[in-house]
Amino acid sequence: MAAKSLDTLFHEILKDAYYTERKLLRALPKMAKGANCSALAALFERRRAQTEEQVRRLAQVFARLGKLPQERTWPVIDGMIDEGPEIVEHYKMSPALDAGLIAAAQTVAHYEITRYGTLKRWATMLGMSEAAQLLDETLQEELQAGAELSALADRALIAELRSKTLAFEAVTPPARYPEAA
Repeated sequence: MAAKSLDTLFHEILKDAYYTERKLLRALPKMAKGANCSALAALFERRRAQTEEQVRRLAQVFARLGKLPQERTWPVIDGMIDEGPEIVEHYKMSPALDAGLIAAAQTVAHYEITRYGTLKRWATMLGMSEAAQLLDETLQEELQAGAELSALADRALIAELRSKTLAFEAVTPPARYPEAA
């Protein structure tokens, strides 16, 4: 059996990335439609447009390798991406829906950050500077998406805590302190 090279591994992981992005194109509209928070729905819509561009960039990387774009089915990716639409289905009308969608999206974003970081590094090592630049564009978008999701999660948590505090204050009588003499 011939030893496999970094070129071969790069191509295989590139197929994973292509599969991930194309699968996301089908999941993101469901997540946007299911989100309760309009800011989260808008983020998913922006991510869909971004993902379309990422698919185009990946096709350019395949072309630089002299190969047609290919997907490699990967059950781990299926599970991560399917989590978002499943949360929409199981948590409709629940206050936890958006938190679940954010968590699912963060899982995928962090996976993509590791994949694109690795692919960029390997492209650089393999002397594929144009591919490395294309992969870096996507890596930067994924880093930004992760930051935006974290900011939304923080705002949602703060709003939830405030609403619980206000609700608690509304039903809790004020503490009585003895008046100073």
